[in-house]
Amino acid sequence: MDVKYPIGKLQVPEKVKLEHIQEWLKQIETYTIRLRETVDTLSDEDLNKTYREGAWTVRQLVHHIADSQLNMYQRLRLALTDENPTVPAFDEEKWAILPDTQLPVESSIKMLEGINARIVALGHSLTEEQLDRAFTHQTNGKITVATKVAKLAWHEEHHLAHIKIALSK
Repeated sequence: MDVKYPIGKLQVPEKVKLEHIQEWLKQIETYTIRLRETVDTLSDEDLNKTYREGAWTVRQLVHHIADSQLNMYQRLRLALTDENPTVPAFDEEKWAILPDTQLPVESSIKMLEGINARIVALGHSLTEEQLDRAFTHQTNGKITVATKVAKLAWHEEHHLAHIKIALSK
């Protein structure tokens, strides 16, 4: 197993259908329950574990997941409301060391509960035509709504796997 990509890299079908979206939304809908089950009773020692040398701690990963979902949700909404907007990148490394990342992980889990509920509600309303709407990421280029929904689901699972690897050490 590649510890950096324990569930593999993001794979998006060439032609995304609404059925794919529904599968990804089911993952997103149950994510905070699964995350909470994994991290709820952890000690500070456990929250400071990493899945590999030089990687973020479990605590930083939980906060990063919330930060990323927030940014990706905003980009999704912009793609649905604006004509191919350009969105900025965010420096994940700098965000990971800001003082608020020392808060209890519960603050980010609560944030994720709200964001994910909004993502799921928005996702259920998507039409086939909307899947091709896009935004332009200043670093990664054009990204469609379909790809963004796939990444919203994959990214959470990717980091949950990292957390589980860290806790198994």
